[in-house]
Amino acid sequence: MILHINGALKPYYVQTLCMIFLPGVKFPEGEEPGEDIPEAWVALNEDGTGVSASVRLKAGDRETRGEARTAWGAGNGDPDRVRKLAAGEAFLAAGEVLTGIRPPWGIMTGVRPAKVATELLGAGYTPGDCADAIRRDYLTEPGKARLATDVSLAESRLITPEIRKQVSVYIGIPFCPTRCAYCSFVSYTSPGLLKLIPEYLDALANDVDGVFSVIRENGLEIASVYIGGGTPTVLSAAQLDSLLSKIGENLEKAGASPREYTLEAGRPDTIDAEKMASAVRHGVTRVSVNPQSLSPDVLRAIGRAHTPEMFFDAYRIARDSGVRDINVDLIAGLPGDTEETFRETLDGVAALDPENVTVHTFSVKKSSEFRAEGRFEPESLTAARSVDYAEGALRGAGYLPYYMYRQKNTVGNLENVGYAKPGHEGLYNVYMMEEVHSILASGAHAVTKFVSLPAPDGSVRIERLFQPKYPYEYLREYREGAGARLAALREAARGFFGKGKGE
Repeated sequence: MILHINGALKPYYVQTLCMIFLPGVKFPEGEEPGEDIPEAWVALNEDGTGVSASVRLKAGDRETRGEARTAWGAGNGDPDRVRKLAAGEAFLAAGEVLTGIRPPWGIMTGVRPAKVATELLGAGYTPGDCADAIRRDYLTEPGKARLATDVSLAESRLITPEIRKQVSVYIGIPFCPTRCAYCSFVSYTSPGLLKLIPEYLDALANDVDGVFSVIRENGLEIASVYIGGGTPTVLSAAQLDSLLSKIGENLEKAGASPREYTLEAGRPDTIDAEKMASAVRHGVTRVSVNPQSLSPDVLRAIGRAHTPEMFFDAYRIARDSGVRDINVDLIAGLPGDTEETFRETLDGVAALDPENVTVHTFSVKKSSEFRAEGRFEPESLTAARSVDYAEGALRGAGYLPYYMYRQKNTVGNLENVGYAKPGHEGLYNVYMMEEVHSILASGAHAVTKFVSLPAPDGSVRIERLFQPKYPYEYLREYREGAGARLAALREAARGFFGKGKGE
């Protein structure tokens, strides 16, 4: 797609607006106009009272226009935001005519919709006024504006000054028993890579020791531990017990008692009583048992190896283990799913009364089977209605939204939301998504994120250290000298925490 921008707008913002209506579109540098090449013309005109914007969109043989004007006082009065709002409203007018789509989030872009609500609440808006401002300025549906506000309020109760001074630990197990058709991590399930698990765990144990040594050296307190994947319970019971023992030894050395300790169990077909007993014995407080759907046809279509009955068995095992919190992940808008089958799934899960239910919206990775087959409907009404049903049903059952994010290439341009019974929120999710504090990570494809305490204007400084993406790359680096990565982590941590733990 070709962009023509006249005014103080960053190209990336205009690109995000384009992707609301033309998901998956690319913006290659130097692209030449052509019959099949979409184009967008965006122009701003500023005066003493506000910003006028005009947008012209061309796709195929269709061309539409949109205009808007935004006063300088909108968007909490930030000039750059006012320009974005004006351009966005004009873009929405042109895009809706071009595609027939009226996105529920209006012109709100970005991963974290609640961030806007947090800024408004921080500026003194009441929750009602905050939701009204989001609906008015970003042209969102009223329910989405309320959702963003409610999530922000929930997060404000969980994010304290004390939590900001602590850190979390992430440990990655990037292996799965089978490949889901919506996922792009093809090689992680191949037999050759699964054979790497024993050696991977040896390297990971060394990595975990290194991360915790950095935590102890800097006198850091640990708020949460998260074992993610992949599917960590793809490990045998003995392998999982060994990993949990290693983590436990390091927690004891650090004198740490995390508020939350999560094991992303994930696939029901990898969960058994022995693994769950080991998890609880080692202090795990939260597990995820993720069916994604309770429709046998949908499960087969997405490449899951389990049945609904296997999910119910795995859930019962998790509940009988005595673990404090259980999360269940669902996906709305999956190919083959209908409003009726999604409602049956949601109702079936809610009847189990888990502490957390996370409702994702179907998002296709660019190299997945579904993407290659074209099984991706960006305007899916099924997804929108399923997400709306989930919110109403879960609120009615006593769950509250506490965590939310959005992804590219999501059907309906919708959101992923975590719901929890009060007092059972998934803390790591909030800490990670809202960049509350530093997260020290080990394992392939893991990212250590150093986050400073907020500056007076609320901004934070962030630095990242990336681990090799694939297990074989991770192991090659480990064989060639794991000390180099630990030295880099130690040096970065010293620079970040050396003076007042990031102050």
